[in-house]
Amino acid sequence: MTTVLTDELDPRLLEHRRELTGYCYRMLGSAFDADDAVQETMVRAWRGLADFEGRSALRSWLYRIATNVCLDHLSGRQRRALPMDLTGSPWQPVEASLAVRRPGTAWVEPVLDRQVVAEDADPAEQAVQRESIRLAFVSALQHLPPRQRAVLLLREVLRWRADEVAQLLDTTVASVNSALQRARATMAEVGGEDETEPLDDVQRALLERYVDAFERYDIEALVGLLHEDATQHMPPFVMWLRGRADIGTWMLGPGANCRGSRVLPTLANGAPAFAQYRPRAGGGHEPWALHVLEVRAGRVAHISSFLDLDNDLFRRLGLPVEPPG
Repeated sequence: MTTVLTDELDPRLLEHRRELTGYCYRMLGSAFDADDAVQETMVRAWRGLADFEGRSALRSWLYRIATNVCLDHLSGRQRRALPMDLTGSPWQPVEASLAVRRPGTAWVEPVLDRQVVAEDADPAEQAVQRESIRLAFVSALQHLPPRQRAVLLLREVLRWRADEVAQLLDTTVASVNSALQRARATMAEVGGEDETEPLDDVQRALLERYVDAFERYDIEALVGLLHEDATQHMPPFVMWLRGRADIGTWMLGPGANCRGSRVLPTLANGAPAFAQYRPRAGGGHEPWALHVLEVRAGRVAHISSFLDLDNDLFRRLGLPVEPPG
């Protein structure tokens, strides 16, 4: 792919980069693939801008390009998933659970809110944007054929009219409505909605207590903040755990090397999250995992722990490679 420097691009194109990144992330299930798709979109738009001549709204034109880039990217590829989507039963909290690992391309990957949520949008629109990057929603989207995925996002997240989507996809309104109906049915079947509560002061207080317990490695206090049947998974490993007892056993067993970690609170996938820096052999700390928490009824219901085993996750998400302070 041709690389175009940001300062070479027309500012009108750059105004849409963040929302296009959010759209491509939902389509592709990967912040990294989304960055590549948006870069390719910008390159194609940059090359064609002189001939564009305002034949349609610039934003619509960019979404047409981005959709085609995503459809090309998804052609012939297996869907991304999360460990709980792939294995029906939880694993035992023992070291042997780490025997099965899959490449990063197999997994739905996290995204930081600041990468895709518009800072200048009104609170209601920000809430919609955050809900549509929830891990449960993005994971469910991957079950849809690519064109259905685009229809659902354009109609129900971006609120485009059916005729606008039909024009973008070079199809009919009837075809768009049919695709939307099928997409809704699939999302309902695979569980595209979660019960995570909006981020508020109660959640922030819970995150502070969770972070404090984690940094002190007070596992009794930490599991006390979990639902009894809380779950946790750890891509790139296929394993996942259910129940705060097993999560506590894991953290005092195979996960004990996390004792002494430092953490950086953040927001990812529309939810409270924190970047973890694990003690490094020989001193200091190294990037280890981004943990995304799902909260229900004042307790943590699920933990998605995205491990940075290849020393690339933090860098590509723009997280510091050293802990704060």
